[in-house]
Amino acid sequence: MAWNESGGGDKDPWGNRGNNNDGPPDLDEAIRKLQGQLSGMFGGGGGGKKDGSSSSLSGGSMSLLVILALGLYAFAGVYQVDQQERGVIFRFGEVLQNEVGPGLHWNPPLIDQVDIVNVTQVQSHSHQALMLTEDENIVDISLTVQWVIDSAPNFLINVREPRDSLAQATESALRHVAGSASMDEVITDGREAIAIEVQERLQSYLRSYGAGIDVTKVNIDRSAPPIQVQDAFNDVQKAKEDQQKFINQATAYAQQVVPEARGRAQRQLEEAQGYRDRVIARSEGEAQRFEKLLTEYSLAKEVTRDRLYIDAMEKVFSNSSKVMIDVKGGNNMMYLPLDKLGQSNTSVGNSTDVQALRRDLDQLRRDLSAGRTNNSRLRGTGN
Repeated sequence: MAWNESGGGDKDPWGNRGNNNDGPPDLDEAIRKLQGQLSGMFGGGGGGKKDGSSSSLSGGSMSLLVILALGLYAFAGVYQVDQQERGVIFRFGEVLQNEVGPGLHWNPPLIDQVDIVNVTQVQSHSHQALMLTEDENIVDISLTVQWVIDSAPNFLINVREPRDSLAQATESALRHVAGSASMDEVITDGREAIAIEVQERLQSYLRSYGAGIDVTKVNIDRSAPPIQVQDAFNDVQKAKEDQQKFINQATAYAQQVVPEARGRAQRQLEEAQGYRDRVIARSEGEAQRFEKLLTEYSLAKEVTRDRLYIDAMEKVFSNSSKVMIDVKGGNNMMYLPLDKLGQSNTSVGNSTDVQALRRDLDQLRRDLSAGRTNNSRLRGTGN
């Protein structure tokens, strides 16, 4: 029967409203009854009925709350590890499992702690510092270290602050390498070699620490003298560039001139060698000819003497275009126009001109012979 029906008695949940059933409910009385019911549900003694229904309600509510709390606790322990991640489980600060692979996992919360790190992401660390080189010069170097986590347990357990350890190891490795190199090597062509050496030394440091870090690349972004001496350094570099330019020009000139000089020297040596061989061969030929001539002269002295005289005169006349001959013992002057004879034909190989020249020479020989004969006769008559 509903509380507002006739015969309901005092079943009105709003309490006894007195004799006036049409008035508003008593709010204070309703609040007091609600507080009594709540205290009965959570084990309170007041406001409950004494027939055992209060204890039954309290036990059910507690079970529900416990089940709900256990569900929330179990749900809170579920976590997921991605493919590029690895995890390490700690139980009350002690390592329970070194490495947790990808997938869905569960661990009791508030008891176990799971630290997850990304082992495939390439991270970078930038460093900049002033370094003292081997030749006692100061250079400003900035570099970038690229690294990944190669062991999650080592990264999380062995070193308290692995990133700080990486920064300090980078500083140490860079100072060691820069302090063993000259300023020119650090600033100019030795930067790549220095970067490789820094990477090897840095990886050695981190491996000895057991930091679980793998250095993939070291890039030297900038290496220059301090800004306070930048202008002076630029002047020095310009002077070195000019020096190298002049050296290159001198080397190119030497490479051009020296071969030419050697060629000329070799040519002169060969010409001298040829001249020597020519003179020796000519001298030997003249000596052989003289020996043969001597043999002929011993056999026919007069004929050989006349032949030598005629050959000599032929050589003399070949160098002159006009010849005047004065024959002793007579008043006639002989004129031989050799230039006219040569103008008849410019070809030396023409047989007609050669024959004509030979006839003239024979006539000259006869005239000369006749002149010598007349002179001999005149000398004989006078005696």
